[in-house]
Amino acid sequence: MENRGYTKDGSVDLRGRRVVAAETGRWKACGFLVGYEAFERMAFYGVAANLVVYLTTELHEDTVSSVRNVNNWSGSVWMTPIIGAFIADTYLGRFWTFTISSLIYVMGMVLLTAAVSFKPFHPKCTASNGSLCPTSSKEIAFFYLSLYIMAIGAGGTKPNISTFGADQFDDFDPYERKLKTSFFNWWMFSSFTGGLMATLGLVYVQENVGWGLGYGIPTAGLILSLLLFYIGTPFYRHKVKKAESPMKEICNVIKTALENRQYEVSDDSKLLYEVEQQQYLRTAKRQLHHSSSFKFLDKAALKESTNPCTVTEVETTKLFFGMFLVWLTTLVPTTIFAQVNTLFVKQGTTLSRTLGHSFQIPAASLGSFITISMLLAVPIYDKYFVPFMRRRTGNPRGITLLQRLGIGFCSIILVMVVAYFVERKRMDAIARYGIHGAKQTVPMSIFWLLPQYVLLGVGDVFTAIGLLEFFYDQSPEGMQSLGTTFFTSGIGIGNFMNSLLVTSVDKITRSGGGKSWIGDNLNDSHLDYYYAFLIVLSSVNWVVFVWIAKRYAYKNEVVDGASENRAVQMEEKSMDAHQIDNYLEEKL
Repeated sequence: MENRGYTKDGSVDLRGRRVVAAETGRWKACGFLVGYEAFERMAFYGVAANLVVYLTTELHEDTVSSVRNVNNWSGSVWMTPIIGAFIADTYLGRFWTFTISSLIYVMGMVLLTAAVSFKPFHPKCTASNGSLCPTSSKEIAFFYLSLYIMAIGAGGTKPNISTFGADQFDDFDPYERKLKTSFFNWWMFSSFTGGLMATLGLVYVQENVGWGLGYGIPTAGLILSLLLFYIGTPFYRHKVKKAESPMKEICNVIKTALENRQYEVSDDSKLLYEVEQQQYLRTAKRQLHHSSSFKFLDKAALKESTNPCTVTEVETTKLFFGMFLVWLTTLVPTTIFAQVNTLFVKQGTTLSRTLGHSFQIPAASLGSFITISMLLAVPIYDKYFVPFMRRRTGNPRGITLLQRLGIGFCSIILVMVVAYFVERKRMDAIARYGIHGAKQTVPMSIFWLLPQYVLLGVGDVFTAIGLLEFFYDQSPEGMQSLGTTFFTSGIGIGNFMNSLLVTSVDKITRSGGGKSWIGDNLNDSHLDYYYAFLIVLSSVNWVVFVWIAKRYAYKNEVVDGASENRAVQMEEKSMDAHQIDNYLEEKL
């Protein structure tokens, strides 16, 4: 009974000592992490939201080049987490990987602020004929160096800060497990709050006061948030590393299955090798039930073979492959979302942005409505939708994780349908008023773009939050950081795909003297055709997702020696009598 106050999952403090549940973790620890996330998102979106405008107005890049460069940088920011997650899961752990990477991130922001502020890095001059002086290769190199240092830093912060936050809740404690179901909703809430500060305030400061101040504010905020993060160190819980390398285990299963390819696989799971459950209890690892998916991998666990893998090791590999298939279906939705900081912004610059007598709305500020609608939708989803659906489905989450994603992916299609019809209306106005010049303003309010931004925000409650929660929840044990990179890398690949699509579509539609769908002059292009293409692409992707989702096997853990029908099929472990007794004993 003397250990009753400790966490049940074996969490430790920074010195490796077991921690008392009531004094650590939970929301008292997550408060410091959520604060960092808000400032980090403000810094990231403070750069990303208006980057295409900076590249075209300050570095004088053309539309296709600026879109491609924004997407390539954004893609790198979301892809480097694969490396950061691997380092965290295999070597340094989440806390130290985040600590080192956050300092690199801040260095990138400081250099970026210098690049847009000081004359040696960003001279401002006008030639004798009134045109702007061309930017030198050294200035461009320094600017992009700063951007990519920031991307390297993001590689270690993005996959580890959210999973480190989830680590503050004990999965073996029913009360804390219930608290954790809301964690990812409120985590994304703080993330989008930071984004809102960037798109509402920072982009205005950048365009109307100065780029130096516009980048300097989030840099200062990021430094402050890191100080707050370290203040919370005594309250943090750290997971004990239970395996040398999760990926090594997966590779071994694949290798063994290939070596045993000549064997036949039976439907009888009793013919598969598994160690006694006591061994899992001794090591505090989680045993997985056998599933019928990816049956070929079962050959790695055949008792008759040499050096068989355990069923749990095989199921871990199956989870990885299942998550990979779901990940493939996220690439098109993330490609659609890449329009927000590129073509949606360029589209907005062609419209009437005057509010009142003289105030001009920055085109990138419309992105704030994604955040606002999302911030309004999260509490409604968490407080009303989930309880309503929970009563009807019996699922603690209201709907399954894949159902949540399915709704989100469907909303992406609706976003592009709305964007297509708004673009058609813009083109009708262009034809009606005889507008042809690239810098001519179309007499149509920028607020016509508002519905597509609002729909993206509402859809993010299902898509972005759903993806983050899905990949963390379904990740094999010890791979939560690496598993979360399925989420970040999907966004990264989506940006690269958009870069490739924009470049390819521009090249193909220009060939033979044709009119580019995405030219420098959007008033003489066919952006509506590109949006129609994205509608078809996202619709096909949704059909593929539904097909994969129907065949996906959720992670099915053994809970306190429960029989297979006691394990959770609906993604959440239910409380058996033994767990309820422990819970009541602890609370009393």
